[in-house]
Amino acid sequence: MLKTEPNHPRLSHRSSSVAACLSVVLLTGCLSGCASLQSGGRPSNPLEALRYDIGQVLADSIFIPSQASVKVVSLDTKEVLFEHNSKLLMRPASNMKLLTSSASLSVLGLQHQFKTAVLADSLSNDGSLCTNLFLKGYGDPDLVSTDLDSLAFLVQQHGLKSVTGGIVADISYYDDISWGYGWNWDDEPYSYAAFISPLSVNDNCIAVTVTPGDSSGKAVNVSIHPASSYITVLNKATTVTDSVVHPLVVSRLFKEHLNTVIVEGEMKQGGRTIERQISVWKPELYAATLFQEALERRGISVGAKPAVGTAPQTSRELASYSRNIVPVLVNLNKVSDNLSAEMMLKTISAVTDKAPGSAQGGVYAVHRFLSTFGIDTTTYQLADGSGLSFYNLLSAEMIIQLLQGMAQQKELFPTFLQSLPIAGVDGTIRTRMRQTPAQGNLRAKTGTINGVSSLSGYVQTLDGEKLAFAMTMQNFTLPTRLYQRAQDKIGALLAGFSRPGRTASPRP
Repeated sequence: MLKTEPNHPRLSHRSSSVAACLSVVLLTGCLSGCASLQSGGRPSNPLEALRYDIGQVLADSIFIPSQASVKVVSLDTKEVLFEHNSKLLMRPASNMKLLTSSASLSVLGLQHQFKTAVLADSLSNDGSLCTNLFLKGYGDPDLVSTDLDSLAFLVQQHGLKSVTGGIVADISYYDDISWGYGWNWDDEPYSYAAFISPLSVNDNCIAVTVTPGDSSGKAVNVSIHPASSYITVLNKATTVTDSVVHPLVVSRLFKEHLNTVIVEGEMKQGGRTIERQISVWKPELYAATLFQEALERRGISVGAKPAVGTAPQTSRELASYSRNIVPVLVNLNKVSDNLSAEMMLKTISAVTDKAPGSAQGGVYAVHRFLSTFGIDTTTYQLADGSGLSFYNLLSAEMIIQLLQGMAQQKELFPTFLQSLPIAGVDGTIRTRMRQTPAQGNLRAKTGTINGVSSLSGYVQTLDGEKLAFAMTMQNFTLPTRLYQRAQDKIGALLAGFSRPGRTASPRP
């Protein structure tokens, strides 16, 4: 998930004819390889016509107060088909995940397993008693409650009946920095900025469902999933029959560092159900609590409350659960999961150096990976793995170098390509570019933070020519959808591009 822009009033993006014409003239002068406009208008040469068409998209008045950086290259001929401000450093938003996911594939490999283990520090002779049970996370970002249930079942199969101490969350695989560098303080408690821990579960969030009461003045109905003693609910919201004066707000007492979900405001009687994902404080204790509750449901008693600690080296492993990297990467890019990207970055650090893994160590590893493609690591700036930080600075040129480099990795590229959303089909672009040549063809990573929108990836032309493209637009206050529409127009133009002399090849 991504940080989305706050609601803005719908602003008109029309400008005077003079300003629009000036925009076209200025843009035309700075487009690489763009043919001079003739009295006849659009050039007849297919490539020059493509450049003209993309230039027309970028000449829209929405770009007068904002910036756009675009580059398109042919993977087949290495030719630059279009270029505009491609060396300009821009905030990539979730296009950062292209770097994180590709580096993860290269560093960790296709066989990497993310493990979650249960260890006992001491066991009675018959195996029925132990002092403490350690739940150790090795960076699985997709662990869910049912996985903890499976671990509890395996522990029960060992014959354990009682834990005289407690469940201890071992988070020694990562450092103790649970917030991204350059993240905004008010990103909490939203799900896109969940706290980072090597022991994470349910995206480190709690699902909150709110429905109106059955009559005016009644409290709304609030439920959480999974139900757990780790979360409390403070319900201050009421049901109304007339207009809603105070819109419903679902949050957490995050300033107080409490796991208390607070629901305030009003819901109209008979109104639709509201569902929210709210981040939890200290997610490792959340996981430990859910695991303890799973054990207790199986009749295994636990004497103390969950705590954080490190398993002794002499501890005995009772059970483990592992997940392959491929579905993790697919989920990371398809839905643009920030937590997955941040955990992946720290895992790279833990593997390449040694635990505890850190974001800084992960960034160094990404630098080393990018340098193998001939990318100058002094020409950009990395701050996190997800792109949520406003400190990240990349250029379209650099992203193109990455996309070109990955396309040459025969073993890794199919998985990398598979992880990218498909236009009009799935992921974050499932509703975009439908009924165009890009549908089912263009594969790209989106990026959205306040005032920034990105789209970079791959597409095949009508002739089967393989292209890589990178687009970032930033410094705008107008609705993001206007810039996404511009990206979609460019994507459709690239997918519909054809030039004589090339033999068409089937698309995947």
